[in-house]
Amino acid sequence: MKKNKTNGLLTDLYQITMAYGYWKLGLDRQRAVFHSFFRRQPFRGGYSVFSGLWPFVDFTRNFGFTEQDLDYLSKLTGSDEKPLFEDEFLACLAQMEFSCDIDAVAEGTVVFPHEPLVRISGPLIQCQILETPLLNFTNFQSLIATKAARICSVAGNDPVLEFGLRRAHGMDGALSASRAAYVGGCAATSNVLAGKLYNIPVRGTIAHSWVMAFDDELSAFRAYAKTLPNNSILLVDTYDTLEGVRRSITVGKELAAKGHVFSGIRIDSGDLCALAKQARSLLDESGFKKTKIVASNDLDEYRIRDLKKNNTPIDIWGVGTRLVTAYDHPALDGVYKLTALDRKDGTRKQVLKLSEQPEKTTIPGIQQIRRFRRQGKYLGDMIYDTDTGVNGRELCLLSGTRKKEMLPPDADYCDLLVPVVRSGKAVGPSPALKVIRKKLNEELRALDSGIFALANPLVYPVGLEKTLWQKRQEHIAGLKKNGKTG
Repeated sequence: MKKNKTNGLLTDLYQITMAYGYWKLGLDRQRAVFHSFFRRQPFRGGYSVFSGLWPFVDFTRNFGFTEQDLDYLSKLTGSDEKPLFEDEFLACLAQMEFSCDIDAVAEGTVVFPHEPLVRISGPLIQCQILETPLLNFTNFQSLIATKAARICSVAGNDPVLEFGLRRAHGMDGALSASRAAYVGGCAATSNVLAGKLYNIPVRGTIAHSWVMAFDDELSAFRAYAKTLPNNSILLVDTYDTLEGVRRSITVGKELAAKGHVFSGIRIDSGDLCALAKQARSLLDESGFKKTKIVASNDLDEYRIRDLKKNNTPIDIWGVGTRLVTAYDHPALDGVYKLTALDRKDGTRKQVLKLSEQPEKTTIPGIQQIRRFRRQGKYLGDMIYDTDTGVNGRELCLLSGTRKKEMLPPDADYCDLLVPVVRSGKAVGPSPALKVIRKKLNEELRALDSGIFALANPLVYPVGLEKTLWQKRQEHIAGLKKNGKTG
């Protein structure tokens, strides 16, 4: 057992009990193919942002079970109070070397329901145990990156700062949220540890406690400006917002007299529209036309949209709770399903899961996404089986009111799932977050503007290649008739 193995217990118990079953039945080394995907767009939106892939890949680098992990598993018991796992199985886990292949959509790609985002191929036992950590990394970060992209889209060219550390769901949740929010378009974070770990710009002002720690507001502003003249954004709403603005102007003039820039004010409560307009007038009249107004206070894409519709002169948006907790849609319904399994005779069996809810019936085979574009705009995505390839440009749509769509013969295309890990080893280094963020900007520019609508967005065409659609229908009919799995 290698000493650097770790993280094996970051999974659900049922993954390990199934792994034990595969081992006991001699199926553990059988080669399997799983795909992860989600079924519904979060926030009732028109698109999602795929994120969290590279933290998962980093997780797999040292994937395995330590002696302490195995000792813990050896003490688990069943309903008869006897050990749940045999010693020989635990010895198998001790010797396990991660050897799977991973193909995935690049982080920062816009994605849609039912599309395969990650494909893991390898020994059945390893693929199974990886289900939970894969979904843990990618579901949450994709959700937060999507929320951030929605907020930043509404904010336009205004910087959005992620201020959610204090309200995030624990330390891991906070770090993951800061990373994903930056991928999604936020300009900076207040989370200093995330700044260090992920090379994200950090920003911050002062809290009300600073103002309250001094005898009066003016003294508090002066003390802060003296301490950090190059970070002079003053929080003006501790007592009376407009009086706070006037006092900040006094300090701003003192800063200017010493050759410093009065950077901005922050408003964290009240009628942000009315207060920002009055504050802007006071600042402009005093010669501080370049001094920024920062706003916070439970902001999200809907409040920012409404404030901008009212021509509110806010320059920078501080978004916290409603971003890092995905306030109005707290979980992405990402799942991970077995789609193909090699038989002992070397042939491959394609499998799917049936459900009385049609949207929960899965897609069999080794899947790939082909994305079509013309003149810089995305036209639609085709899911196809790599074993049978693509026959024509007819999309059998998976959602919306139409059943089929023909993609133009002159449209360009690219396949989205690319090799990330081969035989347990990453094929290259993880890209910098700035590169992932830049990719997302390019992706968003390629979407139809109707997809960004906060209410009733345009439905982007996603469908099955016609051969795969026909095979899936035949597979479903056969399963319903025979009650078999493949």
